[in-house]
Amino acid sequence: MKKVQKLGAALRCAVWDVDINSLPPWKARLVGGMRIMHLVIRDLLEGQLSLRSMSLVYTTLLSLVPLIALSFSVLKAFGLHNQVEPILLNMLAPLGEKGVEITQRIIEFVENVKAGVLGSLGLALLIFTVVSMIQKIERAFNYTWRVTKHRPFGQRFGNYLSVILIGPVLVFTAIGITATISNTAAVQQLMTIKAFGAAIHLGTRLLPYLLVIIAFTVIYIFVPNTRVKAGSAFVGALVAGALWQTTGWGFASFVATSGKYTAIYSALASLILFMIWIQLSWLILLIGASIAFYHQHPEYRSLEHRQPHLSNRLKEKLALLIMTLITRNFYEKRPPWTVEALAQYLGLPVDAITPLTERLIEAELIAHADKSRTGLLPAQPPEKLKLRDIIAVVRTIGENSYLNLRRLPPDPQVDNAFANLEQSMQNSLHEQTIKQLLPTD
Repeated sequence: MKKVQKLGAALRCAVWDVDINSLPPWKARLVGGMRIMHLVIRDLLEGQLSLRSMSLVYTTLLSLVPLIALSFSVLKAFGLHNQVEPILLNMLAPLGEKGVEITQRIIEFVENVKAGVLGSLGLALLIFTVVSMIQKIERAFNYTWRVTKHRPFGQRFGNYLSVILIGPVLVFTAIGITATISNTAAVQQLMTIKAFGAAIHLGTRLLPYLLVIIAFTVIYIFVPNTRVKAGSAFVGALVAGALWQTTGWGFASFVATSGKYTAIYSALASLILFMIWIQLSWLILLIGASIAFYHQHPEYRSLEHRQPHLSNRLKEKLALLIMTLITRNFYEKRPPWTVEALAQYLGLPVDAITPLTERLIEAELIAHADKSRTGLLPAQPPEKLKLRDIIAVVRTIGENSYLNLRRLPPDPQVDNAFANLEQSMQNSLHEQTIKQLLPTD
């Protein structure tokens, strides 16, 4: 036990107690990767990723048939509906014979879903079920990316319908084109040449990995309600894709030796194995999203708790700094600051910046630059933005109608001392404004 503790302490020292900026590039990447893996394992042990993957299992079971039914209807218009069953079989391949059985059941359910039988109300409920599923998926990814605000309803509904209606067409078209190219006479002739044949055969074996990685990359870029860099999404997808395929092999071996479970659970065995595989798939997808997040945001690579807690004086200075940076960019006609850019410039987590910017927006000291609600601009002329007003706004963060100064019992001595403190701060800041903090040249 002591040896294990010593080994853990040595690894922690090698990974966390070293200045990564002083290391050679290759070693810095290695240490950075080890830190990311440590943090992902920590997130797993905290249980939130597992809980969210379990909740998505229920949502998937509820929405799988409606989703495939909608996709099937759209694909039928393009003549691609015959590819649904092979793709579903491939996704459920780790379940072995049970995967074939479940696929046949799902296809039977889908074929029984007819718009004429459902009626307008039934069709609306079917679409609502699918949209709700994608909404829950977005919330799970937003949690991983520390995003507290969800997309507006109109934008959300439009994006979701685009995914439901256009996504399957693009995916199955790409698969069909790939299959067509591989069956062309030119490719078949190249395969007769030993060197090219081996390369094409290897490429065919690697194609499932590539398709999974591309699909995961697209999901990581477009699902979270934040800007995700393609490079970070690819890193997360690369790990998640390899993990998904590897887990599929292991799960297939487990299913092959699960005769006892079939004997115990009888007809429910297929459903239970199906649910376990769905949860594993969602968990792997969320792990990849977590890797992409830590890759894009090095400021979160620390052993501190997930939710940052700032001291009062740090909040006050941070608010003044944020106001100055936003106003300076506005005066110098530079692109507006975003919350993400501010966090990266200040070297702080986005979670630490967001409550401050939201409170400053509520107090009408800053405002969104446009309808995208990403850029930030001063809401008043700099000569009217008084420092004491900014500090006063920051000091009320966390107060509400229930928790405020009026709820405290009166005490003459304490009240007098607190009033003197408030007055001293007002006097020291006097009439100073943000404009006085800007460059004079």
